[in-house]
Amino acid sequence: MHKGSLQALVPRGLLANRTYVCEGRVDAEGLLPLRIGWEGGRISSLEVANSESVCDLNLVLPRLVEPHAHIDKAFSWLKAPNLKGTYSNALAANLQELKSRTVLDVRERAKRSLELALSNGLRAIRSHVDSFGPLAEQSWEALVDLQKEFKPLIELQLVALVPLEYWSTQEGHHFAKKVATYKGFLGGVLVPPFNVKKIRTHLFEALTLANELGCGIDLHIDESQIKPAVGLKQLLEVLDQIELAVPITCSHASSMSLLPPKELMYLAHRLAEHRVNVVALPLTNSWLLGRNYKSRSIKRPLAPIHQLQQAGVTVSVGGDNVQDPWFPLGNFDPLTLMAFSLPLTQLAPWQRLGLAPFTTSAASLMNLNWDGVFDLGSPADMIFLEASSWSEALAASPRRKIMINGSWI
Repeated sequence: MHKGSLQALVPRGLLANRTYVCEGRVDAEGLLPLRIGWEGGRISSLEVANSESVCDLNLVLPRLVEPHAHIDKAFSWLKAPNLKGTYSNALAANLQELKSRTVLDVRERAKRSLELALSNGLRAIRSHVDSFGPLAEQSWEALVDLQKEFKPLIELQLVALVPLEYWSTQEGHHFAKKVATYKGFLGGVLVPPFNVKKIRTHLFEALTLANELGCGIDLHIDESQIKPAVGLKQLLEVLDQIELAVPITCSHASSMSLLPPKELMYLAHRLAEHRVNVVALPLTNSWLLGRNYKSRSIKRPLAPIHQLQQAGVTVSVGGDNVQDPWFPLGNFDPLTLMAFSLPLTQLAPWQRLGLAPFTTSAASLMNLNWDGVFDLGSPADMIFLEASSWSEALAASPRRKIMINGSWI
């Protein structure tokens, strides 16, 4: 079995044993010099580096997690561009592209996504999959095949993305059973305007179905710049009526940030009470939402990460779309995501709550076996960066080496 060791700078927030922090010299960015040893695919030793000079050490991170992607339509921008950059144009381009999409397209895009994610240091991805239209079941089968192919290297979770009312139909019930056999998640889209009474009925039926099948839930909700948090409010009304036995995630929750402060915090605490996880998606939302060139002020609806954390909600940050009608950039690089998110979210990785959405909270939200914290016996899965500080690592995507189960790839 492979064994070895290295000296590197480790974020103090990713250490299970606080003794190292007490014994070592933590720098201004919260990085601690450690010697990490591994054997048999696991970390076998952790000790404070005793070198007098640590300025030449590089940053090491656990392999990271992408909690919200769309690998079935990644890299489709040239085929279906959205040059106006609006939500409505993105949806129209997406639906148009779906008409000519083939199963081969889905497989090639997804495989390219996974290969790129692997080389950039991701160990898990949750991808929402367009699951309506004639290719729905074939697309799932293609992605499940890739899920098995990449399983030793990347954990791929799949969410069936459909109009919410689909789960209220007989066809929806049939497809949900198939999703359950694949251990997938039930998804849905909930953005205004909508009929409140009908939406509550569809939410109740979708959550009841998820309970019956044991499927987790991940909803696109309130990706909007109008009617702040109206979708979340309807969801909470339904959650008050049902004992949900499966995990639930709300992706986007963008318009929640437009609420008055007291109402926002009340809603955040309600989400925490119902153990609702949130995935913030700052890149796509900052691109699509808040376009009002006539106004002198700029509002960018984005999940209120800091307030949600304060209320006790598990919040993660995802990359969302990669070079498709919804967002023209992206490359499945978690370091690029962190760098782009820093000014938009004001999350600083040298702070525990600034790093958590990209590491421990993301792992918790996806219910992964490893939380991404370094400890004796934890997986020897690491990203070794050619950078000696957070600033250097995020200023430009650094060169890196990836270790999986104690072996460099």
